[in-house]
Amino acid sequence: MTPPDRAGGRPLLLPAVRRLAGEALPPEALAVLSGPVGEAVARAAGYAGRALSDNTRRAYESDWRAFLLWCEAGGVVALPAAPVVVAGHLASLAASLGRSGLRRRLAAIAHQHRQAGHPWEARHPAIAATMRGILATHGRTSRPAAALTSAEVKRLLAACGTDTAGHRDRALLLLGFAGALRRSEIVAIDREHLRFTGEGMTVLIPRSKRDQEGEGATIGIPRGLNPLSCPVRAMEEWLRRTRIEWGPVFRRLSPGGALEERLSPQGVWRVLRRRAEMARLTVDEAERLSPHGLRAGFITEAYLKGALDEQVMHHARQKSIATTQGYRRRARITRDSPARLLDL
Repeated sequence: MTPPDRAGGRPLLLPAVRRLAGEALPPEALAVLSGPVGEAVARAAGYAGRALSDNTRRAYESDWRAFLLWCEAGGVVALPAAPVVVAGHLASLAASLGRSGLRRRLAAIAHQHRQAGHPWEARHPAIAATMRGILATHGRTSRPAAALTSAEVKRLLAACGTDTAGHRDRALLLLGFAGALRRSEIVAIDREHLRFTGEGMTVLIPRSKRDQEGEGATIGIPRGLNPLSCPVRAMEEWLRRTRIEWGPVFRRLSPGGALEERLSPQGVWRVLRRRAEMARLTVDEAERLSPHGLRAGFITEAYLKGALDEQVMHHARQKSIATTQGYRRRARITRDSPARLLDL
């Protein structure tokens, strides 16, 4: 009789191993996995399950559920899905999803097939041609997040009161702007990630969108000249008021202002929307109000004030110089235009 492994027995081990191995591990090999080898493979399956960020995993799960429902309604097999079925699904979404939404849906379907050990041809003519045709027919420019200026951020700060929520939102908005943080990075910050000095504070970002291997990055944020808009002062006041000594820095609040669990990325969006409404702050119709506007706003202003590519790349944790220079071109599109040379 094969002894059960310490992770809870073979019935729990085998599904995890199959998800990890797909078709690469034959059934006879699965049958002998036990003891130290079985435990090690089970741990490998656990690590493989964390290869995607939480946000990406949730998005893939949502997209896959939508594909399953669509297939069930049409009486077709979802796994493995025939390429023409996938093409039909994309066609059904052509008028409602943009370029990024369609590509994410396709990535989610591909991920599920690979996880289940089924072959996947992303460049199958039925899929590739359908995607090209959709983009050619319905292709539209997505509305970018409005890059918030420091003046607009100060308007948001003015809408933050002196209650607990006001102090939290002030610290959150200033840290997001001065740190060029993504909303997932904002809510992931724990008290242990902050270090204060006379010059300012350092922030450890343990993991981010472009750092899926968890190498982490540390950025510095200096003290501001204006006490009302100083990100370091706002953070110090928030921590002093709440006496947070460990765990999540930004948390949900009860109706009475008591601290609850960690704020979610969606919670950052709600904070921004509420303060923008209170400040009567609107953005251009071609753009959209989004927490990413804090990050985009910092990068834009940094370039307009003369920051170098390497400074922006390090602070914003960007891996590609092309991404950084794309922000620079947008920030300086009018200032650097050769039309300035014309006698108009």
